[in-house]
Formats: sequence, C-alpha cells, structure tokens
Amino acid sequence: MTLRIERSARTKFTVFTLSGRMEAEQVAELKELFDSDYRKIILDLRDLKLADRDAVRFLRGCEASGMKLENCPAYVREWMDREK
Repeated sequence: MTLRIERSARTKFTVFTLSGRMEAEQVAELKELFDSDYRKIILDLRDLKLADRDAVRFLRGCEASGMKLENCPAYVREWMDREK
C-alpha cells in the first residue's frame, strides 16, 4: 500500500486528501507540494490507513504551523498529543 495524494480547492484553501500509508519517504514529497503559507492548506486524513513516527511528527509540525487537519484518525491524534 502506498500513499495517494489528491489535490482540490475549497474556497480559499487548497485541500490535500491523503489515502493509504504515509511514511518518512512521502514527507519530502508532501513538502514540495505545499505553498509556504500553511494556513491556506487543509489535509484531509479520512482515508489515511497507517502512519509511521516521522509522518506523525510531520503532521504535528504542520498543524503547529497553522495547517488544518481534517478527519484525523484517532490513533494519529493520540500519537501527536503524546509527542508534545
């Protein structure tokens, strides 16, 4: 299983829908897709099935920088909270 990234637009936001498995290798790919203003990006994680430690740390950093995480799986949210 790999990570699938779909890009769409919603009002003033760019939405990236992530599906599948997110690992450290995909973090660099995602960073290249993002603009510098994280406050205008939404990550929809509804179909994210698995995330490794590097991916969770990355998501935590994104949220801390102002990015909105939608439909974050409970296990990812709990892991992000423990990493604080």
